[in-house]
Amino acid sequence: MNSDELTHFNSRGEAHMVDVGAKPHSKRIAIASGMISVNDNAYSKILSADSKKGDVLGVARIAAIQAAKQTSNLIPLCHPIALTRVKVDFSLDDEKRTINICVQTENTGQTGVEMEALTAASIGLLTIYDMLKAVDRSMIISDICLQHKEGGQSGSWQRLP
Repeated sequence: MNSDELTHFNSRGEAHMVDVGAKPHSKRIAIASGMISVNDNAYSKILSADSKKGDVLGVARIAAIQAAKQTSNLIPLCHPIALTRVKVDFSLDDEKRTINICVQTENTGQTGVEMEALTAASIGLLTIYDMLKAVDRSMIISDICLQHKEGGQSGSWQRLP
């Protein structure tokens, strides 16, 4: 479903929380990704789990999961939803010195899980930054985006390569 209408505004232009009460429950899945570029020193800390703050990716994974669960507290018009799954994966690119995050969120409900996946990816990457900033303040977080969603009225959507 593509629309030119912004659903978070009423007919008077006032912000409001969308009423999803009449929508049917359906299985919903969203996948979001992003990456962080780091210097050689920071990258070696990740590979060796040698950061003074501990296992950087392990902590970032927990932070991402926690962020997904807290999305409605961070994004004002998001509905609180009961997530049934949050999966967080990291992949490393040795040549580019990047860490990629991929987050999959799922629920069965009346509204989607895209914001939860995007929030989780963002906070996972910010956690990596926080844990490595002592050795690299030049890190760049980029390319946070929705890759895939399915379920609900609008059906499936996939980012084209």
